[in-house]
Formats: sequence, C-alpha cells, structure tokens
Amino acid sequence: MNYPFPTLSADEAAALIQDKDTIGFGGFTAAGACKVIPLAMATRAKAEHAAGRPFKLGVITGASTGKSLDGALAEAEAIAWRTPYQSDPILRKSINEGKTQFFDLHLSAVQPAVRSGVLGKVNWAILEASHVTAQGEIVLTTAVGCANTFARVADKILIELNAHHPGDLMGFHDLYEPADPPRRREIPVYAPTDRVGATFIKVNPKKIAGIVLTNHPDESGGFDAPDAVTNKIGENVAGFLAAEIKCGRLPASFLPLQSGVGNIANAVIGALGSNSGIPPFMMYTEVLQDAVINLLQSGKCAFASSCSLTLSPPRLKEFYANLEYFRSRVVLRPQEISNSPEIVRRLGLITINTAIEVDLFGNVNSTHVMGRDLMNGIGGSGDFTRNAHVSIYTCPSVAKGGKISTIVPFVTHLDHSEHSVQVVVTEHGVADLRGKSPQERAALMIEHCVHPEYRDLLRAYLRISAKGHVPQTLHNVFNMHLAFLEQGDMRKSKWQE
Repeated sequence: MNYPFPTLSADEAAALIQDKDTIGFGGFTAAGACKVIPLAMATRAKAEHAAGRPFKLGVITGASTGKSLDGALAEAEAIAWRTPYQSDPILRKSINEGKTQFFDLHLSAVQPAVRSGVLGKVNWAILEASHVTAQGEIVLTTAVGCANTFARVADKILIELNAHHPGDLMGFHDLYEPADPPRRREIPVYAPTDRVGATFIKVNPKKIAGIVLTNHPDESGGFDAPDAVTNKIGENVAGFLAAEIKCGRLPASFLPLQSGVGNIANAVIGALGSNSGIPPFMMYTEVLQDAVINLLQSGKCAFASSCSLTLSPPRLKEFYANLEYFRSRVVLRPQEISNSPEIVRRLGLITINTAIEVDLFGNVNSTHVMGRDLMNGIGGSGDFTRNAHVSIYTCPSVAKGGKISTIVPFVTHLDHSEHSVQVVVTEHGVADLRGKSPQERAALMIEHCVHPEYRDLLRAYLRISAKGHVPQTLHNVFNMHLAFLEQGDMRKSKWQE
C-alpha cells in the first residue's frame, strides 16, 4: 500500500528520538509490545553513551513489556524514569539499585494521568499494529494498554506494522476514551459483552512520522505445568466459589471473573473450568492467559473481555487459526476500561489475584520483597480488589523451600488493606475474612492458610500480642523477616515477651 508517511528502518526510526524524550509504548504485558524500534533505540543509546553524550528517556507503558523493550533499554541504561508496571529482571535490578526512577500506578490511573499532564508531555507514541490505512486508521495487535491515549496526546507516532499478526484483526478491539472531569459520564458498559467504542485508532496521518515493517512474534513465554501446590490452590478457589453458589451467597448464574497474571492464576482458571459446581461464566479482566482459551473453546467461558491476549506462542497460533470462532467471544479494551473501578463494581466481579505475602489480618503485599526490593508493581490488582463483589488473594503458604512463610504477623509493604481483601487461599485451605474481627481473621488464617510448620509459631505470636483491637507487638512484628535475613529461615524466629 502507498502511505502518505515514510517506511523507515528501525535505526532510522530510533534516530528520530531525542535525549529526555518521553515515550508512550503500546501493548500490555509482552502482548502487542514493540520490538524492533526499542532494540534500535537501545543500540543508539549505547553509541551515544560511548561518545560521551547523554541519552535517557521517560518510558510510559500499559504494563510490563518484552525483553526487546524493557530489557534492552534497561541494559543500555536508556531509561531515566519508568511507570507503571514492569517484570523484566534487568530493569528490576536497575530500579532496585536506584539507577532508574520508578513510580507505581494503578493501571486504571495511567491514561487519566497522561491526559492531565501530571506525567509531562508525551513526545512519541510507539505502537504495534496489524493494519494501517493512509487515512490514519490504526488496527492494533494482541493488546491495547494505553495505545489510544498515547496516540492522541503524543506529538508524533511511530508504528511497527507486524506481519506476524493477521491483517484482519479489525473488530477485536473496542477503543473507548471517557471524557475527563468535570464532563465525565458513566462508561456505558453494563455487561462484559458490551462494545462501546471504535475498532481502530484514528489519528491525523500527519502525526505518523513513519512505519517500520516487522514480522516478529510476541515475546510472551509459556506457563509452567500446574504442580501439586498450584493445582490445590486452584481446587480450593473453585471449591469455595461453588460452595458460595450452593448456599446462595452468589447467584446461581454466577458473576464475571477477573484473574491476575502468572502460573497460579492460570491454574486457578483451569480449576474453575473443571469444577462442575461452577456454571458457564464470563470474564471481565485485564489479561487472557492460556487456560481461558481452553474454556472459551469448551463453552465453559462464554465471553472474555480483556486488555491483552497474553498467550503462549502455540496457543496464540491456535487462536489465529480459529479467528472467526473467537471474534464473537473476545474483545480487547484500553486499560482504563478493562480495569475501570466503576465497571468492576457495576458488574459485581469476582476478582482473583496473587500475593507475595499476606498478614494474619488480611493485609496484602503484592509488590515488594522484604519490604524493600520491587518485584513487578501493583498492576491492576488494586483496581479490581477495592471494587470487587468478592476479592480473593492466592499464594503458596511457603517459599524458598519452606524457609519463608508467606503468612506473616504484618506485611513489610502494604498494597491492599484488610478493608479490601475478603478471602485468602493457599494450598492448605480458604480463610473467608468477611465479617470477622482481627482476632477472628488471625485464627482463620492460621487454621486454614498457614503451613503446618509455622502454625505454632504464629499462635505463639498471638498469645503474646493479645492486647488491643489488632493484636500486634511492634518489637516482634517483623521478627520472622529478620530471622530470614539474618539466619536464612523464618522458622528460627524468636518472640520477645
């Protein structure tokens, strides 16, 4: 096709970027993330640094990206600051060493923050597309993220036109951008199946500085096969929800589901699909993983609304081979819509997310190891947890071969408070914290979620912390963490009377 904008090499595109520019990258997780332009930008950054010239960028994304984006730019020391969420080990190290400034945002808040100007001017939007027209119509690939907002507010746009993705993805995306206060109205999504926006991004063709032709798969990895622990966690979640239907606390028709990212989340969705007490359901979530595709094919999941298709390469290939089947069953939305607190509460979602650690009273740490080192970020978990009809957190009861208990007296970093977290699930059982006092919550957590090797230790903690509405002693509250840091094992913790 003849375009009114140039076709560039990746190096030519990267040469347009200047030191201190702020870039808004499309995509959400590695799905739909750009690949060749950021690699070329990393190469340029290394050359600039070698010549003694500065080259660092502000980077805004939808969520995490692939190794060719976050990994390459971090390795080249080209990221001055970054938001909102990442999962790359090189970037994580740079953040924890203070070389890259990182600030965490709820994913639903990124697009409003960009529009308000609080993150500064966005110089470039760099997007991956499956189709572009001369009229400036951009059809995205496997994710949306913040792409529609970046494209609208950025000074200029670069596009990776990726032939790996089918050119007929038109119709999978539902691109809606609400008005900002004080002119905002309700987002008119009343069921997961509702479509309220456009199927493509429309921009002034003069904003498109160039197209780079590519043919690269998403850099999404596969998932580990479920093991005994993740299987049991999944069974416990499914059993709990089936019991809630049976006793009438959930409607017989069930409610839409949200599920987080990772191996546990994938196992939980699989378990829900195989539990006969769970009726066919819909999903309103931010990420679709492999297990959801199985359920869409079997009919156990009737419809899935998401922000991205974060699928393993074989499963994405299968998705594309059956594109017409999925066209009426899947929709991809911007993250301020997929994660909208308004819609989460309206639809009455059951939300299932993963914790790094949970304390005896239901506070959740989902971002920092030992209270200090960032793992990935809060992502969308807060968007869903705070507004859910039923909010569930899952985690294995122990880590590091049993040397760490994930259930502790108090979390070292608090992302989700006891006021939002309703249910906690490990491989040992379910603690339903709803309607329970702090003392009652602690007893339930120890009885149902704590690993047997830690139960007596935590019971002893409660005995010496009996006073007050919340039974805590400040001189003991982090003793388990200190025992691990100093002696390599939380089981060696000693309580001070």
